[in-house]
Amino acid sequence: MFLSSVGFSIVIMSIWPYLQKIDQTADASFLGWVIASYSLGQMVASPIFGLWSNYRPRKEPLIVSIFISVAANCLYAYVHVPASHNKYYMLAARGLVGFGAGNVAVIRSYIAGATSLQERTSSMANTSACQALGFILGPVFQTCFALIGEKGVTWDVIKLQINMYTAPVLLGAFLGILNIILILTILREHRVDDSGRQCKNINFEEASTDEVQVPQENIDQVAVVATNILFFVILFIFALFETIVTPLTMDMYAWTREQAVLYDGIILAALGVEAVIIFMGIKLLSKKIGERALLLGGLIIIWVGFFVLLPWGNQFPKIQWEDLHNNSIPNTTFGEIIITLWKSPREDHSEEPTGCPVEQAWCLYTPMIHLAQFLISAVLIGIGYPSCNVMSYTLYSKILGPNPQGVYMGWLTASGSAARILGPVFISQVYTAWGPRWAFSLVCGMVVLTITLLGVVYRRLIAFSVRHGRIQE
Repeated sequence: MFLSSVGFSIVIMSIWPYLQKIDQTADASFLGWVIASYSLGQMVASPIFGLWSNYRPRKEPLIVSIFISVAANCLYAYVHVPASHNKYYMLAARGLVGFGAGNVAVIRSYIAGATSLQERTSSMANTSACQALGFILGPVFQTCFALIGEKGVTWDVIKLQINMYTAPVLLGAFLGILNIILILTILREHRVDDSGRQCKNINFEEASTDEVQVPQENIDQVAVVATNILFFVILFIFALFETIVTPLTMDMYAWTREQAVLYDGIILAALGVEAVIIFMGIKLLSKKIGERALLLGGLIIIWVGFFVLLPWGNQFPKIQWEDLHNNSIPNTTFGEIIITLWKSPREDHSEEPTGCPVEQAWCLYTPMIHLAQFLISAVLIGIGYPSCNVMSYTLYSKILGPNPQGVYMGWLTASGSAARILGPVFISQVYTAWGPRWAFSLVCGMVVLTITLLGVVYRRLIAFSVRHGRIQE
């Protein structure tokens, strides 16, 4: 989980300048495809690796998936070599890194099968903490490698350039090889039922005399579908929040690109640290009030966070009047806004225009979001999201019970990947066209509908063994 999140975040801030450097034909729309290809690859791979892990030793899909990620990172380091179509090589590399990250389904399936009900929440929280650390450290690694510079050094024999763009992925490849060695030497198959008694492994040949058979009762498919929907919405909401942070702060507080990257990076890193703390606290709190109550509480906190973010008052953001011609308000795409955020540092930003672009007509009549509002909202979302994230797939694993969970975890991971694709698309279109008031109002409405869904299925979100009367809740 740590390597998967590092693989996603370690190059996210440098993709655009690197893409511009290797292929001048790449535009903002293609940048969107490059970013989305990671989640697309993961969405496709998750059910495949999950199915594989149901019938074969889990080491197999784990090693193969990590090997794919290592090869993809190496391909990313060489995308500058071909004479043409470099952007398509980058697209393929990021897609394959995402495909390798489909092993998240196998990891969650392994944890679910190797822990009892009492151990499950704590183990899932530890896994989520590792994932959050990966998202924190990825940009940190990228920042450190920026000291190498754009030119770096070249190993002519193998045509390898080691610079600020390629060094992070080469580190990812090295960590992948290290992970394969650890899996081969340390990981062992282990499977228990909800009470902690060892079960017979379908995907493992060894067996002991004290193993118990896996029960054959039906899984509550309504609870399964509902949890997938809940997980999708939770990741959808956080993905759109991450996406909109930089454009929102530049528009509202007239930050330059450099200021936005620095300040927003600090804010997101702080949210990552907050998430790790929340994950650790959840392990204790879930024993007292239960996973369902924590999930409900997290959704309510997220709703409050986005409600706080709604603009109000009579103070308006600074308007960026530059590039306004003939008293008209031309249309602009979110991709063009992204380009302005990710411009190469080669350019001189001493006279960079700042403020809310007048091309976004809502800038003229929408009150600004005060910095205190934004920070309070970020803290609240930083509390609600980790709680909802870990509780949703902890409940999901308990609903599935001791049955092989590879395929089901694959679908859950795929739904999360789809959310990370659609969330940024949704918020970019709504924010650019209608502004933060409509955008965050719609998110608030979405959270209310999600809370309603949780209320409808609340009594069904119980562990498999509790549902069938083997264990008392």
